[in-house]
Amino acid sequence: MKISYDNEADALYILLTDSTPVDARDVEKGVTVDFDEQGHIVGLEVLSAADKLGKESIFNVSIENMPAEQSI
Repeated sequence: MKISYDNEADALYILLTDSTPVDARDVEKGVTVDFDEQGHIVGLEVLSAADKLGKESIFNVSIENMPAEQSI
């Protein structure tokens, strides 16, 4: 997973997988979900992110319930 923010465009993108998006759907004004060939969500784009989420939220990411060690 990768989260990126373009300050100039005020666009936030959350990449969930390395799959190539082949389809995108607008779920509300300024929010687009990208899908792969199987229909799985690949990423999420939020335009006017600072207005929608608040500037503090964009730069303050919290990861909860993450296991200390990852077993395969």
